[in-house]
Amino acid sequence: MNDDLTPPTGSNDRQPQASYPVFRAPTILIGLVAVFIGIHLARELFFDVQADFQFLANFALIPARYGAGPDGAQLVFPYPIWGAVWTPLSYIFLHGGWMHLVFNSVWLLAFGTPVARRLGTFRFIGFFLICGIIAGIVYATAHVGEFVIVVGASGAISGVIAGAALFVFESSGPLARFGFDHSVEALRAIPRRPAHKVLSSGPAMIFVAVWLGLALLMGFLGVGGTMETQSIAWEAHIAGFVAGILLFRRFDPGVEAGE
Repeated sequence: MNDDLTPPTGSNDRQPQASYPVFRAPTILIGLVAVFIGIHLARELFFDVQADFQFLANFALIPARYGAGPDGAQLVFPYPIWGAVWTPLSYIFLHGGWMHLVFNSVWLLAFGTPVARRLGTFRFIGFFLICGIIAGIVYATAHVGEFVIVVGASGAISGVIAGAALFVFESSGPLARFGFDHSVEALRAIPRRPAHKVLSSGPAMIFVAVWLGLALLMGFLGVGGTMETQSIAWEAHIAGFVAGILLFRRFDPGVEAGE
């Protein structure tokens, strides 16, 4: 069975272009959204409030795991060692509510589609998870000792958005002209340029400025959390975005632009 990211071969009628419409999401993205929905649905169907809180204590990112609070008290968590290791990863797959889950899924499908096609399945999932882990570590470090439950793929998705910004606005990219061929070959044919050169161009610079402004505004207004103990923080958004800018070239199989 062909993966969504592997173009069909053996045909001379140029069908591969027609098989990659812009709104057809790669399998890896559908799989991630399905996992998000499955986990959240299971929590709602099978956990009462106490059981769900225990589940979050085990798998959400909680900065209080990593140090004493402002009063000097050190809370005791289940799985104190291994939980500190796996929660910067597991928190990515949890969400604070259906609205939060839908919002993240829409952003992932919109910006993840060109990135997943360009990177391929395994590169994409590695890039996505590393950005999310870095976002979580930065947030936990900035708020060490605080008891706040952090959930969501926002940091990882921010990294994906950053990766998209590094090639979709190029003159040969999908957002630069109508009628763009959204096949894997076309996306990988967009030249790979250093991040500072891409982001100094008009459209990419405007996009990054608007995105960072929205991230900061959501943080200051408290947008994203759905419960008193849950937070989707602007620090994680920005950390994931910066990680995406810095790491995308490590995963990008695109051809280096000529000078």
